[in-house]
Amino acid sequence: MKKTLLLILVSCYCHLLPAPERRELLIVNNNAINAYDRLIEAIVHVETDHGKVLYNPKENAVGYFQIRQIRVDDYNWRTKSNYKLSDFYDYDLSRKMFLYYTKDRSFEKIARSWNGSGPMTKIYWSKVKYHMS
Repeated sequence: MKKTLLLILVSCYCHLLPAPERRELLIVNNNAINAYDRLIEAIVHVETDHGKVLYNPKENAVGYFQIRQIRVDDYNWRTKSNYKLSDFYDYDLSRKMFLYYTKDRSFEKIARSWNGSGPMTKIYWSKVKYHMS
C-alpha cells in the first residue's frame, strides 16, 4: 500500500514539472556541402591555376572560371540579369554562374560544355578529372 501511494505521488509530481519551452534545433556549425565543390576546385585549377592568372588576353576570358563575353550574354539573357564581363572577376558571382549551368548533368558533361565544344573538350575533361582525384 505504501509503495502504491508513493508511486502515485511521484507520478503526480512529475506531471507538475514544466517541460522545456524551446522546441527548435540549434545547429552550432553549419558547413554546407555542395556536390559540385570538387568539380569547381578542379576547374578553377585547370582554368587559372587556383586564381594565379585571372585574365586570358587571347580569349578575353576573366576570373577564376575564365568566363567569356558570350557566356555573360547567355547568362544575362537566361536570368534577366545585366552583368558585365568585368563583374566575373568576383569568385562568388562566377561560381553562381557556373552552378547555374550544372543542372541535372554529369561532371563530364558540365566540364566539357564549360570548355566549349569539339574534340578538345575531351582533353579538358581529362585534366579536370585528374585534379578531382
